[in-house]
Amino acid sequence: MSQVGRISGWSLAIIAIGLLGVSLSLTSVAFAQDAESATTEATEAAGVSDAPPVEEEVVVEEEAEAGSEVGYALDNAILFLCAVLVLFMQAGFAMVEVGLNAAKNTINILYKNVMDLSVGALLFFVIGFGLMYPGSYKEDPNPYFDFGGVGIYAPSEGQTFSPDVDWFFQAVFAATAATIVSGAVAGRMQFKAYLIYSAILTGIIYPISGYWKWGGGWLTQFDGGLAFQDFAGSAVVHACGGFAGLAGAIVLGPRLGRFSSDGKSVPMPGHNIAFAALGVFILWVGWYGFNPGSQLAFQSAADIDATTFIAVNTTLSAAAGVVAATIVSWIMFGKPDLSMSLNGALGGLVGITANCDCFSNMWAIVIGAVSGVIVVAAIVALDKLKIDDPVGAFPVHGACGVWGCMAIGFLPNTHLDGGSTSFMVQLIGTAAICAWAFVTMMILFVILKGIGILRASAEEETAGLDISEHGMHAYPADSLAPAAG
Repeated sequence: MSQVGRISGWSLAIIAIGLLGVSLSLTSVAFAQDAESATTEATEAAGVSDAPPVEEEVVVEEEAEAGSEVGYALDNAILFLCAVLVLFMQAGFAMVEVGLNAAKNTINILYKNVMDLSVGALLFFVIGFGLMYPGSYKEDPNPYFDFGGVGIYAPSEGQTFSPDVDWFFQAVFAATAATIVSGAVAGRMQFKAYLIYSAILTGIIYPISGYWKWGGGWLTQFDGGLAFQDFAGSAVVHACGGFAGLAGAIVLGPRLGRFSSDGKSVPMPGHNIAFAALGVFILWVGWYGFNPGSQLAFQSAADIDATTFIAVNTTLSAAAGVVAATIVSWIMFGKPDLSMSLNGALGGLVGITANCDCFSNMWAIVIGAVSGVIVVAAIVALDKLKIDDPVGAFPVHGACGVWGCMAIGFLPNTHLDGGSTSFMVQLIGTAAICAWAFVTMMILFVILKGIGILRASAEEETAGLDISEHGMHAYPADSLAPAAG
């Protein structure tokens, strides 16, 4: 065989061996892939998941936990801001009371407002919060009266709110109830007597009746699943303060010169209507913490829709209260009375507080308009009864607070339509809270009067409580001239 033939033979042999090797390799890979596929199918059939799905589940859980933390933060941040708005209402109350009273009592009124908040915050921390929300401290509290403990309750797993922000929100509500009385007793009550009253109302009286409704007490436990409805406190806060103020005004008696010897009413205009108007605007703004804040949940679309709906109802009711009070006072007195209109705004705000979540926008206007009429009528009625309420605290907070809760019992609203309350339930709840505040405070004021520390002397009242109680004047010019008005 030639050399070329031998080379070609060896070449063919090498090529054949190479092809055989490649074929065997591909066959091995194919078998390996089939085996891996079979193993995977067997694993999946056995219910064992691969690593990637486990990682995906971990990511989903982490995202859910992060979303829950964001929602918790949002709820607590907004509730905190709402509490600050309610706290700012103290400035509004101070301006209204100062503006509608004599200049010689300015420091006394401002001092009482500062002490309402300060004493109230301390006592609500020590005892009031535990009385109002005992169920947050322990299980199965008595539905009429119980005490959870001193201070703020401990945090728990899965809680909706921080206990601290919960306390803060409720504490400023308590201070609001106490401040309402300040206007009703202005100009003639001794400072030390007022401090005693403020401490007892904020630390004991308000928390107990507040527990009946907001703490899960007996007003939420009627047969058939019915419950007294008071969304943000027309009765729990405002009527409580209004009826306490009425008791104080009755026991104290009117200011010197408020009624003539033959019983005729003698107007005693406030010294600065601009202050009063500014105070009403501040209160109106603060009410957006009071009512929308009582939604207590803000992280979902439905929560925000409810919150803004409540804000709209609050606005419409206040506006209707102003217009109605203006029309009625204009008809009755021949000229529009700004003080009546300002109280009409506050009456509309109080009237809608219980029901801002359950009435339609149109019915919110009705609530406000009726509130404006009630304010004017109640002010005139107190005059006829010779009860002196310098700022209209009872007409605004007491009378309109009752109206706001009772309206739920017979006008079309979601609570009544849904069968969660009735006229009788609303009547029982409203009467219980009002009677509790009126009777307990009447007893307290009578005791203070009996021991001689309730009312300032005629000389002190004439000079003004600023100089007689505190030894100072609010306005420098007053120190150079005799006290007036």
